[in-house]
Amino acid sequence: MTSRVEPAVAAGRLHLHDLHPSLGDPALLSMNFLNEVANRFPDAVSFAPGRPSEAGFDVADLHRYLDRFCDHLARDLHYDDERVRRTLFQYGRTKGVIHHLIARNLAVDEGIEVDPESIVVTVGCQEALFLTLRALRADERDAVLAVSPTYVGLTGAARLLDMPVLPVREDGTGVDLDDLRAKIGTARQAGVRPRALYLVPDFSNPAGVSLSAATRRELLRVAADEGVLLLEDNPYGLFSADGTHPPTLKALDTERGVVYLGSLAKTCFPGARIGFAVADQRVVAADGTESLFADELSKVKSMLTVNTSPVSQAVAAGKLLEHDGSLLRASAREAEIYRKNLARVLDGLRQRFAGVPTVSWNTPAGGFFVVVTVPFAADDTLLEHSARRHGVLWTPMSHFYEGDGGRTQLRLACSSLTPSEIDEGLDRLAALVHERLAVG
Repeated sequence: MTSRVEPAVAAGRLHLHDLHPSLGDPALLSMNFLNEVANRFPDAVSFAPGRPSEAGFDVADLHRYLDRFCDHLARDLHYDDERVRRTLFQYGRTKGVIHHLIARNLAVDEGIEVDPESIVVTVGCQEALFLTLRALRADERDAVLAVSPTYVGLTGAARLLDMPVLPVREDGTGVDLDDLRAKIGTARQAGVRPRALYLVPDFSNPAGVSLSAATRRELLRVAADEGVLLLEDNPYGLFSADGTHPPTLKALDTERGVVYLGSLAKTCFPGARIGFAVADQRVVAADGTESLFADELSKVKSMLTVNTSPVSQAVAAGKLLEHDGSLLRASAREAEIYRKNLARVLDGLRQRFAGVPTVSWNTPAGGFFVVVTVPFAADDTLLEHSARRHGVLWTPMSHFYEGDGGRTQLRLACSSLTPSEIDEGLDRLAALVHERLAVG
């Protein structure tokens, strides 16, 4: 006797338990919750979003960048007028139309020499991350390691793919290599196959931590010994506080053990939604033929977003061309803003909390984020109170951990605020902290 299967849709209603399990997962709720709070309290000073400064935004620049790219197609690549129009107006190749310019940028700014064909231009770095995880997730045994705390976009993408995330401890060097080895060994003993380690080596989101040069080299060796890829996400690497520029993992990679996940959101502008993956690993088929991992990622992309907007690519490429392929030069003004903002936040925390021994914070060497530790729960409930009563927003660090991590920590993002907004926001944050301390 067969059991009756209930209909999936009844009277225009769907049941959450009949949808993908990730839709009820906290990792997918975080971004919407934070956006909803920000929308309800528009007058609050917001340390929540890690978005770039808008000080340099000028609509006229978009037209100039587009013209510059069209000029490049005609003068440097010898396209006729019809081919220029087709490049802009048609779908375009799945792997992108500015891969050669991204390769040039990587060589100029990062010392990374790669074949342009190993680059897939994506709809933001999030798609690059999703494509990579999708390709690596062969069956239910596969998992991804991530330095904890980790970016919620990694956790959310893995949830959508039914791919477990195995947290690896962060220490003073950026990643605890002993814990990495232990987590890999424990996973394999349990029949789990760790495929890659995801990390942000420079001024990470959310913790603002950077890997030391020695740790980078040792991490490459450990990953090679253990047979796991490194997924290097690098949106903040050009924004150091002292102007130094440590080598990326990919620049040190001699064994093709790193998939480099890049973004033009912070260095050009996020509205273009341009990211990319450098996937120069060789993929060997059963018949012995080989392809680039980038070609395999493009197969996934062809069924997901088909291609990345050629117009968006063109505008971003125009900015690259205008600065001779260097995003370091293109974003020099913004980098100075971020350096000053970070210094102002750190100085402001010292001024307001130097005499409060139960409140502490880290001192990142660059990037957008500072983590503050307090002696009480800094959770979503307190964030709501903070917005309503004190007019200041921040991000609970618990959103970036599996389990109970980060319960008494909050993240401050300082990239998009003015100096006066930073000062006012820190005054409001101090009022909140002293209120909670008084409550005990």
